[in-house]
Amino acid sequence: MFNVDLVWFNAGGGHRAAAEALSLAIEAQGLPWRVRKVNFTEVIDPAGRFRRIMGFDPEDLYNKRLASGFTLGLSQELKLLQRAIRWSHPLLVERLAAHWRETRPDMVVSLIPNFNRALHDSLALARPQTPFVTVLTDMADHPPAFWIEAGTGQHVVCGTAHAHAQALQAGCAPERVHRVSGMLLRPAFHAPAALDRAQARAALGLDPHQPVGLVMFGGAGSRVMKRIATALPEVPLILLCGRNEALAQSLRGLPSVAPRVVVGFTPDVAHWMQLADFFVGKPGPGAISEAVQMGLPVIVTRNAWTMPQERWNTGWVREQGVGLTLRSFSQIDVAVGQLLPRLDEFKRRAAAIENHAAIEVPQRLAAILQARHAAAAAVRVPKAEPALSCE
Repeated sequence: MFNVDLVWFNAGGGHRAAAEALSLAIEAQGLPWRVRKVNFTEVIDPAGRFRRIMGFDPEDLYNKRLASGFTLGLSQELKLLQRAIRWSHPLLVERLAAHWRETRPDMVVSLIPNFNRALHDSLALARPQTPFVTVLTDMADHPPAFWIEAGTGQHVVCGTAHAHAQALQAGCAPERVHRVSGMLLRPAFHAPAALDRAQARAALGLDPHQPVGLVMFGGAGSRVMKRIATALPEVPLILLCGRNEALAQSLRGLPSVAPRVVVGFTPDVAHWMQLADFFVGKPGPGAISEAVQMGLPVIVTRNAWTMPQERWNTGWVREQGVGLTLRSFSQIDVAVGQLLPRLDEFKRRAAAIENHAAIEVPQRLAAILQARHAAAAAVRVPKAEPALSCE
C-alpha cells in the first residue's frame, strides 16, 4: 500500500477543504493508498513555539483579516512573506526533509501556495525518487513563486485553462502539467442529497416561489455581510457566518421585511446552497466553484481589497456569464435588481459548466505514481546476460 501525503494549512480554510475533498475522492475511487493529511505548520513548528511566543498560530492573523474584511495591502504583505520564506529556505528544507525521512511517503501532494520550492527540495533531498505534486486550489497562479516553481521536478495540476497556460509559460515540462476541469469539491457538491426543496424552504419560513440569496464569506465570515443584509431588506437571505458567532448574533438583530435564516458554522454548505437561488460573497475559488456546481449565479466584487490570487476569478465569472462583478458591495441592491430578471439565464449558464475534478485529480495522481513505480521496477530488473556461443 502506498503512503500518499496531502499537505495543507489553516490559512483561509480552502486548503483544508481541498485536502478533505481529495482524501474523500481517493477513497471513493477505491485506490489502495494510505492517505495522510499533513499539517504544514505542525511539521515546521512541531513544538508550537510560535504560538507560545505570540499567543496565536501563524495562520490566525490572516484569518482575522478575512473576518474583518481588512484585506487591503495583502499584495505587499505577500511579497514580504515570500522574502521571508526565501530567507528561511535552508531551515524549512532541513525540517521538512527530516519529516520525510521519518514518515517515508510514496507521493507528496501539496495543496498550499508559497512553500512549494521548500516542499520539493526537501523531498528531493530526503527521498529523491518520490513524486511531488502541487494541486492548485486557486483558479489562477499569482507569479512568481506562488504556486508554480519552474525549474523543479514539480508536477502541477491545474483546474483552469489559464492556470495550465501559466504553468507552461513558466517553463514547466508539458508532461508534468496536468489539466483538470475545475476545483476540487467535496462529494456533497457532486451528488447533493435529494430533498423536497419547497418543503425545506417553507419549514425555514422562506417562500418556496421567491428567489433566495445565499451570503457566505468563508469559515470566518465577514462584517461586510451586515452591510449586504442591511442593503437588501426585501430579499430573502440565507446568511452563513462560519465560526463568527458575534456576526451571527448581530445579523439576527437586524430588522428586515423579508425572512432571514442566519446559520453559524456548518459542514453542510451544499445543503444550504440547494435551498438558494443565487450566491453573494468574495471571489474565492472554492466558493465560486461550489456555487456554480450547485447551479447558483454569483455576485462578487473586485477592487483594491480583493486578494491578489483571486482577482482573475472575477474575470472568469464575467467570461462564463455566471454572474456579476461589482466594484463594491455598496452596489449590491442594484446588482440584485439586475440579476433577478435574468436569473433563469444565469442559472442555465452555471448548469452548463461541468467540473469532474473529484474524479480526474485522483486519476492523474494514480498515473504519476504508476509511472514512478514502473520506472523504479525497470531499474531493479537486471539486464539479461548475452547467450554464450557454442561455435
